[in-house]
Amino acid sequence: SGRGAARSGPGGMQSALFLAVRHGGRMERGGRRRSEPEEADKGRMKRTIIKDWKTRLSYFLQNSSNSNKRKPKKAGKQRNYFRPSPEEAQLWSEAFDELLANKYGLAAFRAFLKSEFCEENIEFWLACEDFKKTKSPQKLTSKAKKIYNDFIEKEAPKEINIDFQTKNMIAQNIQDATHTCFSAAQKRVYSLMENNSYPRFLESEFYQELCKKTPISRAAQGT
Repeated sequence: SGRGAARSGPGGMQSALFLAVRHGGRMERGGRRRSEPEEADKGRMKRTIIKDWKTRLSYFLQNSSNSNKRKPKKAGKQRNYFRPSPEEAQLWSEAFDELLANKYGLAAFRAFLKSEFCEENIEFWLACEDFKKTKSPQKLTSKAKKIYNDFIEKEAPKEINIDFQTKNMIAQNIQDATHTCFSAAQKRVYSLMENNSYPRFLESEFYQELCKKTPISRAAQGT
């Protein structure tokens, strides 16, 4: 009877292996096989995210709000497409201002905010930067009203998240616009981006890829 039991053991194991093969793989490798599609899905998802980022980034580089009129934009267009070196990209993590001062970094941050559905914050900040450089009093008033209509008033198409008191103060000040009309609101939005979106941007797949030293970055620069 002992021999019979010994024979039935391997036979039972062979049957189990046969069933496992019929179901797509050996038992000991079943778990690994099931995880391979998951890894492939993760890889495809990551590539899709990076591709979407690059599409948005390309758009913001071409339509940079801090570019000047047509001629300077045309002349600087090709330079804007240069991918930063990993060392340059790593500088953006040292200070929020370092990121905003870099055209490629700013475009990348705008693409990130768009993916988080809060791009109105950076658009408002850029509009304020442009507003502060305006010299003509007439243009100052017209730009102030446009910024108010776009970002400040209730149910504005790109309404930003600021307190009611600040909104009221802006509504009163734009009637006789000065360069400081939006200062309090701009500081508030800057703080929101620096403390919330900026740290998440630094952890994003796209930023991490920019910081990696890969041959792809050289190809993107055309070198």
